[in-house]
Amino acid sequence: MLWLTDPLCLEHRSPWGEHPECPERLDTIQRYLVKDGLTEIFKVEKAGTATHEQILAVHTKSHLEAVRTGCEKESMLDPDTYVNTHSLAAALSAAGCVVKAVDEVVQGNTQTAFCAVRPPGHHAESGRAMGFCLFNNVAIGARHAQARGLKKIFILDWDVHHGNGTEEIFYEDSSVFYLSIHEFPLYPGTGRADSIGIKTGEGFTLNIPLPAESSDRDYIDILESSVAPTIEHFQPDLIMISAGFDAHERDPLGHMNVSPDGFAHMTKIVRDLANQWCGGKVISVLEGGYDLTALGESVSAHLRVLANA
Repeated sequence: MLWLTDPLCLEHRSPWGEHPECPERLDTIQRYLVKDGLTEIFKVEKAGTATHEQILAVHTKSHLEAVRTGCEKESMLDPDTYVNTHSLAAALSAAGCVVKAVDEVVQGNTQTAFCAVRPPGHHAESGRAMGFCLFNNVAIGARHAQARGLKKIFILDWDVHHGNGTEEIFYEDSSVFYLSIHEFPLYPGTGRADSIGIKTGEGFTLNIPLPAESSDRDYIDILESSVAPTIEHFQPDLIMISAGFDAHERDPLGHMNVSPDGFAHMTKIVRDLANQWCGGKVISVLEGGYDLTALGESVSAHLRVLANA
């Protein structure tokens, strides 16, 4: 299994004090992996930054320029999304980790990879930064996978918040299937069950909104009853996970009741589906998760199963 991160991701920090999306998230994950004896099973690779061409495969030129300009000083790109002078480098490195993960999977050097990156990405639309997200890391990775010859990409998003950005980017696209399981109603207010894609992308978006207090059993039932047959029908060349851990029962930004064991069980289902339909190829990319202890426990449980350790 491949582990990808970059020290630059730690330099993206709120200039105005505490913020839930903070560098300590990555520090905590690393500490839990050491504590749980998982670091020795990972192959660690140094990733470069995503190129402008790779960013522009999913984002507009005006969006790239707006992020670049915003990061020239400490500023807010929207009411939730801060930047400082290191944020552009951090965001390019985050996307670059996902690009590198795709390259390693395509080349057959690994079947599975986890990208411990920030800022997160799934709220970033083609032309707008929002919800802590500057560039859409998973979407950039999916397009890069297609540039490397993988035709059909399945994105499973289990962050507690709907990934409006990923949905928007692929809403008219039948080559990328986007499936989101999320709390509803909750920020950003999108992700209704009747949002299924349009034009050639109709039927290639599946939203599964859940009420607050949904449990491990609720999520597992959905993976078994909805995700599994959808993957079987789509038969992807690669599965990507927008791996948010803010559905954890202690997370301050959600109201769900998922435990680390629940995330582990969900991961096993996805890994087994990947083994059956796409040669075991799974790339997991960190999204949310804002209670530090819950995040560390959940990522550790996720990676132990993903690595089959």
